Amino acid sequence: MFSSPRYSNPLCWRRLYTEASLYRSLADMQTDCPIDNARALSAISRLDKAIVIAGAAGEGRADIIHAVIAKIQSEHLPASFDGLPDSFPSASFTVTPVRSSSKSVHVLSSPPSMAAFQRQYSKAPFVLKGYINDWPATTDRPWRSPAYLCHVAGPGRVVPVEVGSDYRASDWTQTIMSWNEFLDKLCSPPDGTTQTVLYLAQHNLLAQFPSLRDDIIVPDYVYAAMPAPGHYLNYRPPGNEEQLVLNAWLGPAGTTSPAHTDPYYNMYAQVVGRKTVWLASPDATPSMYPYPSPTASSVATEKHNPAANHTDPSLSNTSRVDVFAQRESTAEFPKFWEEVVPQAMSVTLEPGDLLFFPPGWWHAMRSESVSFSVSMWF
Repeated sequence: MFSSPRYSNPLCWRRLYTEASLYRSLADMQTDCPIDNARALSAISRLDKAIVIAGAAGEGRADIIHAVIAKIQSEHLPASFDGLPDSFPSASFTVTPVRSSSKSVHVLSSPPSMAAFQRQYSKAPFVLKGYINDWPATTDRPWRSPAYLCHVAGPGRVVPVEVGSDYRASDWTQTIMSWNEFLDKLCSPPDGTTQTVLYLAQHNLLAQFPSLRDDIIVPDYVYAAMPAPGHYLNYRPPGNEEQLVLNAWLGPAGTTSPAHTDPYYNMYAQVVGRKTVWLASPDATPSMYPYPSPTASSVATEKHNPAANHTDPSLSNTSRVDVFAQRESTAEFPKFWEEVVPQAMSVTLEPGDLLFFPPGWWHAMRSESVSFSVSMWF
């Protein structure tokens, strides 16, 4: 199966998907019959999926898709944002202590120079308080406003979301849903029932909605051309032209990212809400109880677990330890509690804060309120 063209030349298939989506949507708009809302919404959804699923593969295709979406919106869909408020709901802010960390992430009193960052501060995590307070996303183009976020996208857009609070769980899945519906659910107060957790995670929302890209100011540090750190000699910068990957993270209070490692340097900007981050150095790896890489026999016999990720073992860099659990006993995962916890650190990011950490560091995230963050991998 893996020798088929689908796997040997994935760009070919992504390009084909993009072209088919574009031509089908254009064809649906070229008709003598009146174009109703349902047809326009279907065309926009198809084009959004070409961005989300296939990356709008092909030279200039992303620009064409954005232009077609804008034309369909302006000519066939009313721009109504009734019902969405000017801010996400605020909740009483109480952070549950993180028992699995003994230290606080270092907070710098002022931003380091580029030379100082390259020479000294790029070796370990640090926080710059209020560093992004001058971003348009925190001021006059506020991401804290669902009405603004809806307006930027325009009507009919769809986005990918995770369904479930923890991607290690067997019932965790993903879906594509209406952007307006997702924002509406984030604005809905808890009703006392067990609600499904929806999380827009690790998605390049700024490429899908280009206006949002103008709302951030990428720190100069991400262009520092960093070398491979001593603890992560396999480091390579992202392979795109900018050598930069931007991802958005938007979800309600309680959404978590389990402890895992990433292969890049990370500047993590907290735009809206508060988020607690747990960190441990690569030296902790032997005591982090990571999921094992899959084998042929495990693929055949084990129940599916998204963290094991049998098609891409890179996600095996995920720990089985729930670092945010309030455990009464340390009998489970004893090496973690004995060897990692004394060195682990944590911090609760406030709106406007910027967190840095190097590649290979273990990290876990927990939203303390509705939270909107941007990670900048470089």
